[in-house]
Amino acid sequence: MYSCVDKNGRRITADRPIPECIDREQRVLDKTGTERRRIGPTLTENERVAAEAQRRVDAEQKAKVADQRRRDRALITRFPDEATHNAERVTAVAVFNDLIQIAYKRIEQLRVDRAAINTELEFYQNDPKKAPAKVQRRIADNEEDIAEQQRYIVTQQEEKRRVQQRYDAELAQLKELWAAERAAAGNAAATAAGTPTSAAAAKPASGAR
Repeated sequence: MYSCVDKNGRRITADRPIPECIDREQRVLDKTGTERRRIGPTLTENERVAAEAQRRVDAEQKAKVADQRRRDRALITRFPDEATHNAERVTAVAVFNDLIQIAYKRIEQLRVDRAAINTELEFYQNDPKKAPAKVQRRIADNEEDIAEQQRYIVTQQEEKRRVQQRYDAELAQLKELWAAERAAAGNAAATAAGTPTSAAAAKPASGAR
């Protein structure tokens, strides 16, 4: 049986959903009159579309929250303390420092090569235009190689800065997670010991003046 109170305040009972209560909640009763469940108001097409859209938004938001919690758990498992995080940062930055150092050494060698070319240019009054095409190509190649290494150094320095910024942001997030983890552990320990948490301890007893 279905039972409801319509918009005029009348209580209606029927053996099927009640049209007069399509816009309001209806109770579903068994033969003894015990309520078994309730059904909500029937929605219009526009209301159904809006409800479905809201359901999708809520589901997406719930999924995002769950995904962020998984990420947080993975992050705090990977970095249980600041020392572990700093160690990985040092290792990551060292890779870029090594690459930059290699590029600088390459530039030093190229400048040594250019000095040898300059010595050869003395035979042509230090005027590259007077030198043979082979020598001119060596000069051009040397200059381009140096420029390429300099561009490479700039690229690696920029990438190193991005990595440092990522670790900075990650550390800030981790500090919040570590603090929350310590607070949760403290509350759990207090509960296990039968002592009130800090929040409960701060609350005055009933009737206290």
